[in-house]
Order: sequence, then C-alpha cells, then structure tokens
Amino acid sequence: MGEEGLSEKNCCTAKRENGLESCISLCEAVYGKTPTKLTRHEENLIKLPGGEFLMGTDDQESFPDDGEGPIRKVYVKPFAIDRYAVTNAQFKEFVEDTGYITDAERYRWSFVFHLFLSEEVKKRVTHSPKETPWWFAVEGAYWKYPEGPDSSIVDRMNHPVIHISWNDAMAYCKWAGKRLPTEAEWEYAARGGLVKKKYPWGNKLTYKGEHRCNIWQGRFPIENTGEDSYLSTAPVDAFSQNGFGLYNVSGNVWEWCSDWFSKVHTQAKISQNPIGPEKGTTRVMKGGSYLCHKSYCNRYRVAARSSNTPDSSSGNLGFRCAADVEI
Repeated sequence: MGEEGLSEKNCCTAKRENGLESCISLCEAVYGKTPTKLTRHEENLIKLPGGEFLMGTDDQESFPDDGEGPIRKVYVKPFAIDRYAVTNAQFKEFVEDTGYITDAERYRWSFVFHLFLSEEVKKRVTHSPKETPWWFAVEGAYWKYPEGPDSSIVDRMNHPVIHISWNDAMAYCKWAGKRLPTEAEWEYAARGGLVKKKYPWGNKLTYKGEHRCNIWQGRFPIENTGEDSYLSTAPVDAFSQNGFGLYNVSGNVWEWCSDWFSKVHTQAKISQNPIGPEKGTTRVMKGGSYLCHKSYCNRYRVAARSSNTPDSSSGNLGFRCAADVEI
C-alpha cells in the first residue's frame, strides 16, 4: 500500500495494481463538464477561521518513513469542512441522482477484512494481498454491499460510506458543490485548536477509562474485543467531537485528502496553503480506521498519514468534504 518507502507495518488498506480511467473523465461522463453550483448538505459544514498551526510530529511513536515530520509551521486560509464523514445515506442520494458507478463496481470487487465475511462468501474468494493477507478481494463488494452480496447497509445509513476510491470521492464532491480537503486543512481541522497533541482530545488515548475513537482492541488481526462498542464502522456522530466540532477524525474510516502523497515537505519558514506535490502515484489518506492498533498500525494520531492509489477501495476507506468560504 502507498508509495515505496512507507512503513511496512501498515495494515489498514490494500491497493489495486492497475488503474482505471481518470476521475475527470468519470465525473464528466456522469453529469457533464460544468460543476454544480448547488452546495448539498451545507448544514454539515463547519466554517473555520484558518491561520497558522504546527503540522506534523517528531513524537517517538511516529513513523518517520511516512513523512510525518518534521514539525513545521503551516498557514491555511479560512475554509469549511464537514463535521461528519459522508454517510451511506448521502452517498445513496448521490448515486440515485447521477447514476454514478464506483470504481469497486467497475472492477467488480473490493477489499473486505477477513473477519466480516460469511463462510459462503469466503469460499468464493480468489486472492488476498501477500503483504496484508487479512484483506480478501471479494466479488460484489462495494458501498451498497460492504461485506459482499449477502450484506446490506440498511441498518447503517448513518455510518460512513466505505469502499470509496479517491476518484469516487472527487465525483461526489463535484456533485455536492464541495471538494476534498487538503492534507493541511484536514490536520488543522482534526487538531481542533490543540497544539502538538497526539489525538484530537489530548495525549492520552482514553479519558478516565472512556474510549474516544473507534479503533482495534485485542490481538490484530485475529481478535477484536470491541471494547469501544464497535467491531466495524461506527455511526458518523459516535464519540465526542473535537474542539472545532468535528467527529471521528481519529479511527472509524480512513479519509481521502486532495494531495498527491510525498514524504518530503517544503523547507519554507511558513508554508502557505500547501496543496501537495504537482504529481505522484498515490493520494494522501488521514485519520486511521477501526482496524488500527498501537501494536501494528498506530495511525489514528492526528499527524499520522498514509496513501493509496486513486482507484483503490476497501472496507475502511471513506471521506469527508470541504469547501471554500468567502473572506
């Protein structure tokens, strides 16, 4: 997963080996070249003032090979960002309005974590990635059938939509009159006004014994004890929001950012509204997921980062939207 050099201890997503056509052509095929002027689900947006903040970390728990450091001064202009990740209900609305077909549907399969599969579906699995054998390539798995053809989202409409590629997220954003956040915007928002803290709420993973995010408890990848009350995705409004009012920016699902991934950062004294490199092979993901555990993939920290190819999808990969604001 990700570009060469990324830490090998990364359990959280698997990647596709071959790419489909670009997001631009997919978007245009669905609803033309002119972006919508309507902002859908505007009530979900939180306007943030922007400003200068310290991005990244040099913490001993960090993964230097992921490009988490060094700590650097970054300025972001005012913007808005969704308080919640995009839900199954919202993505269903998009699909019904546009007829959009996701990358997972085009490939006819997506990656599903092994513990969530029925015995019948397991019999039909043909392969899994050698480096992450807990991910099974399941035919018929996509956002509407997240564990394969015998599963459903009927009782998960307020959960984050999953099996979403970067291409899919971009298509939804265009329909919604929004965009993906840059990595800098995402981290600024996730920190919620705190400075150099590991998590959106401070430096301790739990607070007075209370779980603050949906991650793995137990022995990965064999047993998840579910001490935080969830084995897979949680509702988008589960747990407490951070200082800016955002929910689940640690754990639950990985979230796409707009940037191409690079582990090298600008040496400018203050980086102004960074948008990442001009080109690359993988896109940035932030936030970690319900599969992250400190013993293996400790990437639910706000400075943690990973990447994947724009057409990749899995059962823990979603997104939230951002938008420009008038100054």
